Amino acid sequence: KEIRNIVKRKAETKPVRKVVLAYSGGLDTSVILKWLQDEYGCEVVTFTADIGQGEEIEPARAKAIKMGIKPSNIFIEDLREEFVRDFVFPMFRANALYEGEYLLGTSIARPLIAKRLVEIARKTKADAISHGATGKGNDQVRFELGAYALMPNVKIIAPWREWDLLSREKLMRYADQHGIPVDGAKRKGPPPYSMDANLLHISYEGGPLEDPWTEPPSEMWRWSVSPEMAPNEATYLDLTYEGGDVVALDGVAMSPATVLVELNQVGGANGIG
Repeated sequence: KEIRNIVKRKAETKPVRKVVLAYSGGLDTSVILKWLQDEYGCEVVTFTADIGQGEEIEPARAKAIKMGIKPSNIFIEDLREEFVRDFVFPMFRANALYEGEYLLGTSIARPLIAKRLVEIARKTKADAISHGATGKGNDQVRFELGAYALMPNVKIIAPWREWDLLSREKLMRYADQHGIPVDGAKRKGPPPYSMDANLLHISYEGGPLEDPWTEPPSEMWRWSVSPEMAPNEATYLDLTYEGGDVVALDGVAMSPATVLVELNQVGGANGIG
């Protein structure tokens, strides 16, 4: 019943005037930006979040401006502290596990991104939000239910459920036809597997990794070293807790995000992560 109500609500939505796009500046969301301008004829606001994915996000501003986005409609925000303080640490305190098996990684960041999309939509008086999640995974549900919970009347535009650009070749062709800048690495072909990262985790899937007999290649390790390259001696850390949260390492007080950065570095050097 609820799904029918959502579909009906979307069908009755007025034409879109302004949309907030979750924008990384990569191939997919750059194509989406232009597609929204052409297909919906609406004003586009871009939102790029730094949640510790380890990639430079400021170039997204120049790409958005080049594609006609007004500087006042470009939002690039550092959400690392909020992410760890309000999402990661509460998850740790609750001992929340995905299907009772492993810690949430990708999924724990999506509610924060959805929250900021909605807040920016309210600030800019946008009537829609858009994301680049595919139409066959969990991310579309995380983004959209998060948005509907906070802004029930918002329109969601999910291009992967609407367009016919369902292959990398079609995306590249669309980019070339519309003058969308694509870096050279993208033109050489996709990586053999997909990756998602934030300050809490980095995970891989697809390609050769679908075969459980395939050993992950060493070039996958971005934050960690292989166990063979790790020290033979133990590394000891003194963690200080307050209210269930780590607040200091070896007696040095740290912010939530800094704690995770430091632990990632120490763990990575020891073949963990």
